[in-house]
Amino acid sequence: MKSLPPPKTIALFYDGFERKADPGLTGQARSNVRGLARAAYRTLRRRQVHTGFYTAFRGLVSSLRANHIDVRVNDFGYARRHPGDPIGLAGYPSVWDKVNLPNPIIFGPGDYGSGAPARALADRQNVRVLTQPCQWAVDINRPWSGDEGETYFAGIDTGHWNDRSASPKTLDFLVYDKIRWHRDTRVTSVLERSLEALRRRGLTYRVLRYGHHHVSAFKAGLTEARAMLFLCEHETQGIAYQEALSSGIPVLAWDEGVPVDPNMIAIAPPDLRVSAVPYFDRRCGMTFKLEDLEATLDSFIDDLPRYRPREYVLEHLSLKRSGQRYLELYDLARRGGVD
Repeated sequence: MKSLPPPKTIALFYDGFERKADPGLTGQARSNVRGLARAAYRTLRRRQVHTGFYTAFRGLVSSLRANHIDVRVNDFGYARRHPGDPIGLAGYPSVWDKVNLPNPIIFGPGDYGSGAPARALADRQNVRVLTQPCQWAVDINRPWSGDEGETYFAGIDTGHWNDRSASPKTLDFLVYDKIRWHRDTRVTSVLERSLEALRRRGLTYRVLRYGHHHVSAFKAGLTEARAMLFLCEHETQGIAYQEALSSGIPVLAWDEGVPVDPNMIAIAPPDLRVSAVPYFDRRCGMTFKLEDLEATLDSFIDDLPRYRPREYVLEHLSLKRSGQRYLELYDLARRGGVD
């Protein structure tokens, strides 16, 4: 079926820690002040300023603008004046209560929950698309998202995350610690085991723990490091490792392929294959299971000059490509849903 002409304007609504979907000029002003105060507070404490949802949402806005779309954020008046145009909802589940509009809905990036509450959302007459960042996440949510489930990935700003591969290197590895479950045992079994493997080879490294660093420390690490060691049980997108790839930094990723999150285990089909790096190919680096750490590390180091991670991001994960994907979903939503 032939696509309709792309829209000139898209209204997006976000509700989360950084920004609130409150109507009217007063509501928007209150939301902006709150967001600025939170950012200043976390910046002063050298903490990660934005949640992953808000980072992805900002990427969506930039992606659409990269495709010459005028984006209205939390503009209730515009959406009410164009009730037939799809709108995007993003962020935390609270956005569903804040945005009570008749427009066709594309949800994501964000959290729409699971089980019966999510099924109730999917059954709403005006819900057309419920996005997840990758295919394995769509698959696990299919029992409640049904045919509305679609993939949408947040675009990477390849200009902001520019090529750092030629910068002078003082570290062999930036180690990104995003171990989220069973840290009492896995810091030893995964993180310390990995660091010991680096030390035995005389490799230098710096460890950054997810949520406990400022973005400036992450950028500095990417500038100084030859490679990233990415330690995370599973990711639906994994923006940090993709920012590293965009920076020309190859990634060695721990990837067992099995769900660890107890909530996920409770709902996952027995054959579900998850990934810590759902967007990845041979140009990006290598993955390993813990039992194969030593051999994979050696192979990764040998192949280091041959990786082309930024090429992969430019081809698959750029802002422009992400925006094009969202426009595909927009076209689907205004046609009434599943083709």
